[in-house]
Amino acid sequence: MLTDDEIDRYARHLVLKEVGGTGQLKLKAAKVALVGMGGIGAPAALYLAAAGVGTLGLIDDDTVSVSNLQRQVLYGTGDTGKAKAGTARTTLQSINPHTDYNIHAARLSDDNATDILDGYDIVLDGCDNFPTRLLVNRVCQSLKKPLVSAALGRWSGQLSVFDGPPCYQCLVPDIPPDAETCERVGVVGALAGVMGSLAALETIKLITGAGEPLRGQLLIFDGLTMQSRVVRLSADPDCPVCHG
Repeated sequence: MLTDDEIDRYARHLVLKEVGGTGQLKLKAAKVALVGMGGIGAPAALYLAAAGVGTLGLIDDDTVSVSNLQRQVLYGTGDTGKAKAGTARTTLQSINPHTDYNIHAARLSDDNATDILDGYDIVLDGCDNFPTRLLVNRVCQSLKKPLVSAALGRWSGQLSVFDGPPCYQCLVPDIPPDAETCERVGVVGALAGVMGSLAALETIKLITGAGEPLRGQLLIFDGLTMQSRVVRLSADPDCPVCHG
C-alpha cells in the first residue's frame, strides 16, 4: 500500500497509464544495486530515489574529490574527502525518506560480487573500468539479473540493457589495450546527467513493464551534435559468459 505522503509524492506517476498505482507499487517493492556512485551512478540514484524505488544499494569504496564535483552533482564542496556511498545516502534520504539505502563501501571482486548483487532485482552499472564491468556482467548472467549498463567519455555516451544473450562481454570480449578513461581524455559534466538519467529511465521501465527497454540494443548518444542512434547487438556464439 502507498501512504498518503507517497500518493502525493508520486502523483505524476500515478496518472501515467504506463505506471499508475500498480507500477508505483512495483517500484516500491523493487531493489536496485548501483555499481559506482560517480558520474552515472550519482544522477541515476537521484532519479531512482525520487521515483520511489524501495531499496537502493550504493556500491562504492571511493571518497569524494574536488574533481568529481564538475559532474557528480549528488555531492557538494563540503563533502570532499567523505565516503561517496555514505554521503550519497544522506543526500538521497533528504530527497525520499521512504526508500531504504544499503551502503556497500567495497570494491566489487570475485570474492564479494555475487553475495552483494544477489540481494537485488536489477543492477545498474556505471563504473569506470572494464574489469569491474566484465565482472558485474558475469555475475548478473549467473544470477539471471537484468543489467543496465551505461558509459561515457568526452562528449558521447552509451547505454544498453543486458538480460540474457547478448551480454556485455559479447559487446566487449576483451579489455581494450588503449582503454580511455574520463581522467585521461576528459568528459563534459552535463553528459553524466544525461546518461545517468537515461540509465534510471531504463531501470524504471524494467521495473514497471512500461515501454520497450534497450534489451539487445545499444544507444549511442553524441552530445556535440545532439544526435543519437540505436544499434542492435548480436550474441557471440563463442562468448564464455552467455554461451559458455
